[in-house]
Amino acid sequence: MSLLQLFDPSLLGRADTPALEFDRADVSRYACTFGELEARSNRLAHVLRARGLGRGDRLAFFLGNRVEIIDLWLAGVKLGLILVPINVLYRERELRHILTDSAPAAVVSARELAAFIPAGVPIWDVDQLSADAAAQLADRFVTACVADTPVSLVYTSGTTGASKGAVLTHGNFAANAIAIVNAWRITSADRFLCTLPLFHVHGLGNGVHAWLASGCHMRLTERFEHAKAAAWFEDYRPTLFFGVPAMFVRLLDLPPERAQAIGRVLRLAVSGSAPLPPEVHEKFRERYGSVILERYGMTETLMNVANPYDGERRPGTVGLPLPHVQVKILDEAGGPVSDGTPGELWVRGANVCAGYWRRPDATAAAWRDGWFRTGDIGSRAPDGYIRLHGRRSDLVISGGFNIYPREIEELILEQPGVREAAVVGAPDPVRGEVLIAFLVAGAEFDEGALRARLATQLASFKLPRAFIRLDAIPRTALGKIQKHLLPAWKPS
Repeated sequence: MSLLQLFDPSLLGRADTPALEFDRADVSRYACTFGELEARSNRLAHVLRARGLGRGDRLAFFLGNRVEIIDLWLAGVKLGLILVPINVLYRERELRHILTDSAPAAVVSARELAAFIPAGVPIWDVDQLSADAAAQLADRFVTACVADTPVSLVYTSGTTGASKGAVLTHGNFAANAIAIVNAWRITSADRFLCTLPLFHVHGLGNGVHAWLASGCHMRLTERFEHAKAAAWFEDYRPTLFFGVPAMFVRLLDLPPERAQAIGRVLRLAVSGSAPLPPEVHEKFRERYGSVILERYGMTETLMNVANPYDGERRPGTVGLPLPHVQVKILDEAGGPVSDGTPGELWVRGANVCAGYWRRPDATAAAWRDGWFRTGDIGSRAPDGYIRLHGRRSDLVISGGFNIYPREIEELILEQPGVREAAVVGAPDPVRGEVLIAFLVAGAEFDEGALRARLATQLASFKLPRAFIRLDAIPRTALGKIQKHLLPAWKPS
């Protein structure tokens, strides 16, 4: 199946149905129907074709959220292009790596962002493209695509090194969209508030694709803004909201009466892209009367596992494998582990990307007999629920004991005054590694109380050697902690 086959019931079949609202920075609001989106993307496809682009050509975009990203994505789907979304927070070094690796024909960007793009890379101004498109005919031009036709290179977040381009196909995105629309009962009657960045698969592959596949209504914002969030929810009255843990933490600041009113309308709140602390899960349920559905996905695989829509949404877990995904948990030797024992998650399904762009070495290392090695450590409960323990690369070996930092991070986050926590290993001449905890905490934080609590909850070899307070913990745009950017620890 191609993506256009999935989207056409909305683009063509619901042509007169209101589809989208977008709040611009100048406070004005743009609104359009599905038919108008179809026409906009057709016009842009004619412009891109006139500029020499065709099936298999790469075209990057470096843009904050705006309607033109949707135009560009749909035009690329129709022309058979390979689109390369780039994190709008990236700067020269990160941009140079992605643009050198993907070698796009050009980068579509805005005037205020163009200065960050390395010299020598062709830049196409997004506003000029839109102006050129306005003068084109709206008839559709389509290049035939099938399930295994590449549609995007999405670069991994690079939390441990240089990012790799995951080759995602029409079939990958289509399988993912169909799965979540069915699993989460998304219909044309829903109202979807999208504050996630569209350069990421969470906002694009889950959010935009679920919207287009279901024919529901979407309000798009430039970004998530804590100060505006309550007004967005109260004005738009969404039934669907996809977010990252940091957004849900900020939403806990709303007064209980406003939160309850929002929760009465909000049919489904989904959290992903980073671990959701169990205490946030419980506090949100108490304040909003809505139980967050946590799920697990990756750039390379889109969605793998999710808590059920009907049934228990278990705090601290990511739920059960989705119907289109097979999951197994294996030890370092490649053998199965028993229930409750941590091991690496391997996945297989129509959602898994075709490999890494121009990286046969990385592709060979990550795939075994059709199974993708995620690098994530998890365990399975007897009833099938999966709990994540962290990345394989996060494993700390201290005195011969294997330690997964997420367990300790979750306990630290339960301590009053602690807002963020990251636990890493640091070299030690005796134990090989010792644990160091970095945290962001308020004035009420009591390190002695935290040490005492951890001592009653954890084995002695899991206790951090030091607690280092920071103003902020480095994160990606989607809230994933970048542990390799934490300051080095030196024993006193």
